[in-house]
Formats: sequence, structure tokens, C-alpha cells
Amino acid sequence: MTDDVDDHAARFDEIAASYDEDHSAEYERTVELVVDYAAVDAEDTVLDLGAGTGAIALALAPHCARVIGRDPSSGMLEQAREKAQREGIETVEFGHGTFREPNVPEDADVDVVVSNFAMHHLDDAAKREAIDAIAALGPERFVLGDVMLFGEPDPAEPFYSPEVDDPATVGDLADAFTDAGFVLTAVDRVHEQVGVLVGERAPDSAAEGAETR
Repeated sequence: MTDDVDDHAARFDEIAASYDEDHSAEYERTVELVVDYAAVDAEDTVLDLGAGTGAIALALAPHCARVIGRDPSSGMLEQAREKAQREGIETVEFGHGTFREPNVPEDADVDVVVSNFAMHHLDDAAKREAIDAIAALGPERFVLGDVMLFGEPDPAEPFYSPEVDDPATVGDLADAFTDAGFVLTAVDRVHEQVGVLVGERAPDSAAEGAETR
């Protein structure tokens, strides 16, 4: 497994044109859940990290003020921009960025951060750095849909390729969320190796002992 961003970007550049052609039912369900849990309103600014071809960003854009899509793959970003143009969506902007360096415009106050099927390419230490960087942006909500382990890992499953993937356990991700200051409000299992976590930024006085589900 490599944690080199350029290596991952190059790999996705090669498959960008065909990326949307064949997604599993679990992937599609995770997209639906991330969009639902984002719960955006008309005034929100959303940051989509690992935006890929724009599945999440373009679904949210009609319902909020602004979506900032970031991805290290120029090929994936090209596909996302083309889709936005075809759909006539003007409130979304796609550009280069990573989890640890999202390149958020100075005029953007991020309300919601979303990410889908991207963070599992990082090792556990890098995941923590990424979640800390997201928390530093001050969003009210962070929704992560991804490959994550609810039980023992099974490399034979289609969601986990050891050569390029390094999924964390749900417990480790939950710890990283709470250590970064998020209150975990939802854990939704889609598959034994796929799920969605939702973290809310609670006031310091309410963070201790807040209810999760």
C-alpha cells in the first residue's frame, strides 16, 4: 500500500473516463447516505474532499449556497467539471486539493465537510492528520462514507485491495473523530467493510457525554 498522493492521483487519472460506468450497490447506497446525512441548507458552504467525478458535490449543489470540490486527480476533476457544465450547475467549483491540504479559498467559511470512498487510501496516522485538518476548518458537520472495517478484514471482498487500500476499523475512526473535537452522532453500516460516520461540532460545554447513535 502506498500513501503517496501523486501515485494515487495517477492511478485515478487512468480510470477517470470510465469511473462512473460500474459502481456497486453498496457504493450507490453510501452516496445516498452521505448526501442525506450532510443535511445542508440553502446558506451552507460545503467542502467535498476526494470529490472524484463529483457524485456528492453535484448532488448537494442545488441545495446549498456553494460546494468546493477537491481532489488530487486532474482526470477526475476534469470529469467532474464536465458533468457540472452538462447539468448547468454553477454553484460548485472543482480544484486540486488533498485531505491535509484542501486549498480552501480564503473567502469560504466551511459549514459541512463530506468525503466518500477516498480516505481509506491513507494510513491510520495520515487519517488522523486529515481529520484534524478538517476539524481545524471549523465545520459544524463532517460526514465520512468510506471503506471501514466493522469486523475482520477480508481482502477477497471488492472494497478492499491491500495494494492500494488501508481501511481503518470503525473504532479507530470514531476515536479520531472524537479526539478532533467531533461528537459522533451516527454510525451507519452499509456492508461489513463499508459505512458512514457522522460527526457534529458540539459546543465545548456539551461535548462531554453527548448522545450518539
